[in-house]
Amino acid sequence: MGRVRIGINPLTWSNDDLPSLGGETPLETALAQGRAAGFEGFELGVKFPREAGVLGPILERHDLVLASGWFSGRLLEQSVEAEIAAITPHVELLAALGCSVLIYAEVSGSVQGQRSTPLSHRPRLRDRDWGSFGERLGEVAAFTASRGLALSYHHHMGTVVETGAEVDRLMEVTPEDVHLLLDTGHLLFAGGDPLAVLDRYGPRIAHVHCKDIRPQILADVRNRDTSFVEAVLAGVFAVPGDGCIDYPGVFARLARMNYRGWLIVEAEQDPVIAPSLPTAERAFRYLRASAAAAGLV
Repeated sequence: MGRVRIGINPLTWSNDDLPSLGGETPLETALAQGRAAGFEGFELGVKFPREAGVLGPILERHDLVLASGWFSGRLLEQSVEAEIAAITPHVELLAALGCSVLIYAEVSGSVQGQRSTPLSHRPRLRDRDWGSFGERLGEVAAFTASRGLALSYHHHMGTVVETGAEVDRLMEVTPEDVHLLLDTGHLLFAGGDPLAVLDRYGPRIAHVHCKDIRPQILADVRNRDTSFVEAVLAGVFAVPGDGCIDYPGVFARLARMNYRGWLIVEAEQDPVIAPSLPTAERAFRYLRASAAAAGLV
């Protein structure tokens, strides 16, 4: 598609953390509908086989490629050597299927999947621990880079790197091998500014998740200090174009920095309320038109 590629996460069909949301939908349905909607690639989900020799032919049958896949990091709980050993099968799968980016998030102590735990109870790094964390993360990123994969750190609600200030600190304490995944929805949810992050760290952004926010629902879940799961169930997230995020501004900045990675639709919604195929079609049309207007495709 030119300078950027447009893909989607299978959350539009079934939620990895909440099997009640689309858990009965077969992987083949998601892939067929995603391709019909226009998407070129998918990120991994729990229903995807984790053997390249099995997954590759499935994707090829649907004329799709693998865009990337999430890895749950536990560097705050184990050694660098143990982390590299844990991530190696994931690295090998992504590399075998032609990916250039690995999505990484530190999940030690995370409350993102705990329905009864308010987001205010999430873990936080002590000031004196940031330097060590950044150094050790850099070692993992150097390993993935040696296998042809840019480690793209995913700031995420409910984790130790959530806010704009924490993204700043992460970028400050890590070497260039540690790239950033910009998730527009998570950043705005946490009170950050996607445009400011793009202006500040453009050259280090290696992957983009396009997730919109419904501002009235965001205000409500913040006011009630709900869990991340409850916020999702309340409908805080939407596909691009259905919320308040300035995607033309986002894409204009990506064009100025000559971004050449993926734009991935990733929006946790209940497929009963937001039917998967029409939602995916609408998201693709919006992303393609907005990216084209900015000169990205």
